[in-house]
Amino acid sequence: MLKTQADSGSIMVSYLDRSRKSARDRLLLPPCRSAVSLRRGDQYNNALARKRHFISEGTFYETKEIGAVAEIQVGIIGGSGLYRMPDLADAEQISIETPFGQPSDSLTIGTLSGLRVAFLPRHGRYHQFSPSQVPARANFWALKSLGVKQVISINAVGSMRKDIVPLDLVVPDQILDRTLHRVRTFFDEGLVVHVTLADPFCPALRPSLVAAARSAGARVHEGGTYICIEGPQFSTKAESRVYRSWGVDVIGMTAMPEARLAREAELCYAVLALATDYDVWHETEEPVNVSAVIENLRRNTETAQAVIRGVIPMLADAADCECRSSLAQAIVTAREGIDPETRERLDLLIGRYLE
Repeated sequence: MLKTQADSGSIMVSYLDRSRKSARDRLLLPPCRSAVSLRRGDQYNNALARKRHFISEGTFYETKEIGAVAEIQVGIIGGSGLYRMPDLADAEQISIETPFGQPSDSLTIGTLSGLRVAFLPRHGRYHQFSPSQVPARANFWALKSLGVKQVISINAVGSMRKDIVPLDLVVPDQILDRTLHRVRTFFDEGLVVHVTLADPFCPALRPSLVAAARSAGARVHEGGTYICIEGPQFSTKAESRVYRSWGVDVIGMTAMPEARLAREAELCYAVLALATDYDVWHETEEPVNVSAVIENLRRNTETAQAVIRGVIPMLADAADCECRSSLAQAIVTAREGIDPETRERLDLLIGRYLE
C-alpha cells in the first residue's frame, strides 16, 4: 500500500506495497489533495522489521487514480556541490520509506525540459553522509519505486591524466571498484542473483550525456575508467601512482556501489564526472584538498546543470535497452526455494520474474 502524508507542501510516501505496481502507478504529481481518502491509525505488517507497527500520529492519505498519472522517467543523483535543482518547475518534496531504510534525503519531483524527473542529493542536502555512509540501496529503491527508468549521476572526480584538466567533464564507460566496506547488492539474503557488469554504465544513456555536454559548450571526454576508492581520505602519492599505472582515467568515491545497484534494479545508469583536481600524482600541481575541490565544483555546477537541461529532452522517447531486463537470466535460486518473506520484501525488483 502506498501512503502519503501532507506536511507543509511536502509529501511523505511509505512504500508498503505488496503488489507489483510501482509507487509511480498510484502517485499523482503534483498531488491532488482533494482526491484522497483519509486513513488514521492504520495498521500494517512490516516484513522487514518482523513486527507490527501502529501509525498513531499525523494524517495519512492514500492517493486515488484520478486522471493521468505524471510519469517520472529520469532520476538525477546530485553529488558534492549539487544539492538541489533550481530549474525544476512544479517541484514537490517526497520522502520515501524503503525496506533498506531512508534515502539520503527527500526526493524533489518536478518538471525539467518538459519531462518529469526526480532529484536526490547523494550526500544529503547538508552533505551529512560520507561516501561510505551513503544509503545507496535506499536511494535506488526509492527511484525505482517512483517508476524511474534512467539515472544520471553527478560525481566529483580527480583526474589521473594530464589531458583531463580540472573543470573538464568525463562520461566513463568502465569502473574499477576499490571500495572495502559497502553493501553492494540488494540480494544479500534469501536468494542468489548474478547480474552482468561487463558494461557497468548504460551504453544507450552515455552517448546522450556526451552529446548534451558538447551542446553545452563543455570540454568532455567520452569513455574512460573510473576508479572508486573507499575514502573518505584522499589517496597517498604511492596509491595514486599505482592507480595511474593501471591505466585509470579518473578517481572518485561514489560511483560504487551505485553502478552495481542500478543494474540489479534494472535501471539505466550513467555518470557525468566533474574533474576538480589532479589527485596527488601531478608533479607541478598542488595535491588535492577540500577547498580546491569545492571551488572547482562551484565553477562546474552551472555547466553540469546545463548538461542536465540538455540531456533530458533526449530521454523522453528512449527505447528499452538490456539494462531494463538484467534480472531475466540472473536469478539462480529456484523459484520454489525463495521464501515468501523474501518474495514480499524484494517484490519491486523480482516480482515480475516470479509470476
